[in-house]
Amino acid sequence: MRIRDLTLVSLCSVGLACGGGSEAGGDWAGTVTDSAGVQIIDNPATGLWPEGGAWQLTEVLRIGSSDGDPDYQFGQIAGITIGETGEVFVLDQQAAQIRVFDAAGTFARSIGSPGAGPGEIGAGAAALLNISADTIAVADMGNMRVQHFLEDGTPAGNYRIDMAAGIPIRWQDTPDGLAVVQIRPGMFNTDESAAVDSMDAILARRTDGTTADTILRVPAGKTFSMSGGLPEFNFFSPEPVWALAPSAGIWYGVNNTYEVGLYDNAGQLVRTLKKNFVPSPVSDEDQTIMTEMMRKIFEQQPGMPPQVIDQILSVMEFADNFPAYLQFLSGPESSLWVQHIQIPSELTQEEKESFNPLLSMGSSSWDVFDTEGRFLGVIEMPARFQPMRFTTDRIYGVWRDDLDVQYVMALSVGGTGDRAATIDIGG
Repeated sequence: MRIRDLTLVSLCSVGLACGGGSEAGGDWAGTVTDSAGVQIIDNPATGLWPEGGAWQLTEVLRIGSSDGDPDYQFGQIAGITIGETGEVFVLDQQAAQIRVFDAAGTFARSIGSPGAGPGEIGAGAAALLNISADTIAVADMGNMRVQHFLEDGTPAGNYRIDMAAGIPIRWQDTPDGLAVVQIRPGMFNTDESAAVDSMDAILARRTDGTTADTILRVPAGKTFSMSGGLPEFNFFSPEPVWALAPSAGIWYGVNNTYEVGLYDNAGQLVRTLKKNFVPSPVSDEDQTIMTEMMRKIFEQQPGMPPQVIDQILSVMEFADNFPAYLQFLSGPESSLWVQHIQIPSELTQEEKESFNPLLSMGSSSWDVFDTEGRFLGVIEMPARFQPMRFTTDRIYGVWRDDLDVQYVMALSVGGTGDRAATIDIGG
């Protein structure tokens, strides 16, 4: 794939070059225009689904327990993947272990254990990936390596993560065994005078860690950074958002506007979808809620002095407006799912009790677009549910109860018809 450098305005510039338009058929009220071979899909606020015609989500599996058998208790779920026979593999970051359940949710075995040796998993494991029909991989950040395991738990080698080249901040997998990772250079650079690349790289890596392809280079987000050894937060600042397209290419956008570009395997922009978006201001109440929630999180960290917490909170900043969206996922029938942002001041008092700005900024509302980029409508996922992986007709993710206990949950997606294609989305 040819490398493309994408700036914050590159998607907009295509749209500004277009005019006119034509109906896309049916009752869809949007327009389709063309600019130098790039299709521009301008969507209305109302989707194609008629009332009551949206795809239906039904819970079909729940794995977990708040007490009892420890094999069913999760600390922090960092990844989910599905084996060839329907087994469910769950990476528990806190336990530094993968637990395997059969298709009905019964515990089968565990893979790995805490540590730094062969077959062991360190702190901060970040993702669980499919590599082949019988091999999975763990992004083992604590040990700075990607570890491979056969599905029966046998260690199958590893490769090093070069932190000096950049910090991996998001992972996905491809059907042909590549690990796609977004790398952010200079995040923990302690030399203030050193030049830091302001662009992230989205790379496809082979099973030996070598780079097979540089898919895109995108502007680095500024929500989180390090300065003087302490974290700095600029909540709701523009961030690059991406998801692998199910057949080929990648969806990419910067979330300060509602524009999403589809890039082909050569790195060429082939389609831009837009949807009307009116920015919502970040209010003083929103900032107060976020600040207090962050204080609560820091106070729960052992050994963090109160004066350090006060110092971090004193420099915490907020953008003027909330982003247009939080993340993308590719779904059934080559659809694109776009998650709304959770506005803190709209939470109920009960919801605020379990609100975690570092884990639950996503709303339960998702915009769904069809394979042609047309807006179908909004789907509401269960409250406190965060999807991690789509299969042909299921969504696997993490659900938290009122006490913040985590469970693996699977939802079936009904009403998608017979054209659904298998889609693998990394955790």
